[in-house]
Amino acid sequence: MGKLLDSIDSPKDLKVLSLEELNRLADEIRQLLISFCRRHGGHLGSNLATIEPIIALHYVFDMPHDHLIFDVSHQAYTHKILTGRRRFYTDPESQKDLSGFTSPKESPYDDFMLGHTGTSIGLACGMAAQRDATGGKANIIALIGDGSLSSGPAFEGLDWAAEQGGNLIIVVNDNEMSIAENHGGLYKSLAALRASGGCSSDNPFRALGLDYRYVEEGNRIEDLIEAFRQVKDTDHPVVVHIHTRKGLGLGQGSQGQIGSTSMAQSDGQTAHMTSLPDLPAEGPVEANHWQDGLDSLNRLPNSRKTYGRMAMQALEARFSQEPGLTVISPATPLSNGIDPDFRQRAGNHYRDVGIAESHAIAYAAGIAKAGGTPVVATSATFFQRAYDQIEQEMALNGSAVTLLVFSTGVAKTDATHSGTADMVMMRGIPGLTCLAPTSGAEFLDMLAWATGPARQPVVIRVPGERTLATERAGKPIAPVKSDSTTAGQPWDRYRILQQGRTVALLALGDALPLGRDLADSLKASLGLKPTLVDPHRYDRLDEQTLDALASTHSLVVTIEDGQLDGGWGQAVAAYYGPSRVRTLAFGAAKEFKDRVPQAALLERYGMTVPAMTRAISDALADQASWI
Repeated sequence: MGKLLDSIDSPKDLKVLSLEELNRLADEIRQLLISFCRRHGGHLGSNLATIEPIIALHYVFDMPHDHLIFDVSHQAYTHKILTGRRRFYTDPESQKDLSGFTSPKESPYDDFMLGHTGTSIGLACGMAAQRDATGGKANIIALIGDGSLSSGPAFEGLDWAAEQGGNLIIVVNDNEMSIAENHGGLYKSLAALRASGGCSSDNPFRALGLDYRYVEEGNRIEDLIEAFRQVKDTDHPVVVHIHTRKGLGLGQGSQGQIGSTSMAQSDGQTAHMTSLPDLPAEGPVEANHWQDGLDSLNRLPNSRKTYGRMAMQALEARFSQEPGLTVISPATPLSNGIDPDFRQRAGNHYRDVGIAESHAIAYAAGIAKAGGTPVVATSATFFQRAYDQIEQEMALNGSAVTLLVFSTGVAKTDATHSGTADMVMMRGIPGLTCLAPTSGAEFLDMLAWATGPARQPVVIRVPGERTLATERAGKPIAPVKSDSTTAGQPWDRYRILQQGRTVALLALGDALPLGRDLADSLKASLGLKPTLVDPHRYDRLDEQTLDALASTHSLVVTIEDGQLDGGWGQAVAAYYGPSRVRTLAFGAAKEFKDRVPQAALLERYGMTVPAMTRAISDALADQASWI
């Protein structure tokens, strides 16, 4: 029997299939996605949960005349397969062109490029409002996961949807999981709805004035088709609450029957996102539990988990003596080394507030005001969702909150998850001390100071892959010897790692290994021994050291693993201004980049050792010509 999937080039091809064929198609897609994520990584668990719902949506509605708006779009793989992008998942040569999220550049079936949560309902409200203003008839559908409902924008969208009225269909995909467990009072209401078959009086959607439908077997295609047919062309906003299973199909091979209650549910948290190249043929992706300390660096997979785990171990050792020491994670703990074992041991010292970054900062500021010691840990791309709270509740109020910023710098990411803008954002806020450690030891020293005597707002950029590679190779940058028990500013002054002449290299944070390689290149190619400087921090300048460098060097070079425009390097250049000291600043361009390999980005930005060596050589030659 041939594969049905080979005959699906657009949603219209679904409409001629029988129910039996639709179920067979779902099984084929499930096996394809498991195989695809086994080889390439991706958001596996959420996509396995939504295969049947997306098939049913495309079967009942008429996209792209009707509009399907994904929240986050973690769960859009089946949608892509059904809308003409099947070859991206089957042809290895085409997979490099595939975005991990929805993208209008890829297809007219995608209305938005999305990678952050909670916005689908607001977007759908806007599209519905414009449709009504112009006399359109399209169905507008928002597909949002239960975990995303904890996001502030989702609440705002639900509230406005009821006020706006008109055709608007909100499909709530309830798999009883966020990226980790769900947290918040809302989820007691969802549990009551599931337990009662949708009949509970504890219904937050009806309380907001929205119509409501419940589908218990959210992975049963016939039930979904019936529910979606009931709400198609509705004249008022309605929530269709579907109960699905995250990671459905893992552990069953190809024998599980689609929609069967006997199909095992995988560990939804660890199956959410996998980057492992060798996913086991059977069973869920297992959580990785790593050995303790720096001696295990060679066995640790990436900088986020390595340094995150180290930070949690350091904080955990203090829990028994410091009742107010609290780690806060807005829903993404495991990827940052905050593993389930730690969370269980931490008890009330750990709080997952759900996908609610703004609340996480305000909550932390409240803890600090009451005398506690909060640490908020998440990725650079998610901290930007809390800009106002960082600026107001944290910085303006001088709240003693420590932010651990993960996943920073120039890397191959989707456009929605870039980590190059965090330094520009943070250093532009008054009152924040922004630190950039260059080793695991220095990171822990900074963390001890920030959560100890500092009693002020502190941002620590968690070391990245360059630093980890240096430590794995046994060539770490020795940490500065600071007294982290004092309330002063131990990292006010830049540190001279190598005293040289003519050229000074100021390499910030995770760019320091690159600066060290550049220093070696200048010596080998130009016979020049440059001065190498570790600046430690990026919210302010060490003017005393900069003045000293100006008296003995003709060229000052800054290197930062972040956006150049508005960044720290430009501040150094502005400080020197029109003086006799020339400056060169290396960093990332201000641009959206989507899945561009890191090596290609570094070439584009002139941040390779050969390119920087040439630029410095040219600058020195240009200076000589003016003498």
